[in-house]
Amino acid sequence: MAVPSSSNELFTPAASPLFLREDEVRRGVELLYFGYTRLTRSVDELLVEHGFGRAHHRALYFIARQPDLPVNALLKILSITKQSLGRVLNDLSAKGLVETRAGEQDRRQKLLRLTESGLAFEAQLFETLRTGLSAAYAAAGQESVTGFWRVLEGLIPEDEKPMVMKLQGRGR
Repeated sequence: MAVPSSSNELFTPAASPLFLREDEVRRGVELLYFGYTRLTRSVDELLVEHGFGRAHHRALYFIARQPDLPVNALLKILSITKQSLGRVLNDLSAKGLVETRAGEQDRRQKLLRLTESGLAFEAQLFETLRTGLSAAYAAAGQESVTGFWRVLEGLIPEDEKPMVMKLQGRGR
């Protein structure tokens, strides 16, 4: 094995032509675990300071992406129980980060929106993620980023892809 010319090369060798073998797949799983853990660790510290966890962060993120998001849509996006989402939304509302209003056509429908404080907190959390992910993207290069997105898209079940595309403004 050749000695890497930089520490970065240790993590980014070309994929083996045998990329579907167990060792190669395990390497991808491990990199995904470690990368995700390191990326989210920075926001975890901010969340803990406010008494929140990752479910709170995910809720803030998706409500910020879609103001007036119906509670039922958020349930589907987060894939958590109504009871868990209720606790998360109660915590966020109690801290003045999320507000709920009735739907216009169906008054029973609950629509979620971040308050000004909620928008500021979500922006702070996102900036932390953006910094880490942008650095990794820049180091990897455009083609690698596209390949990474394709791999992640391949992990999404077919029946959930329309929801993801809609979130990204690519589907209606």
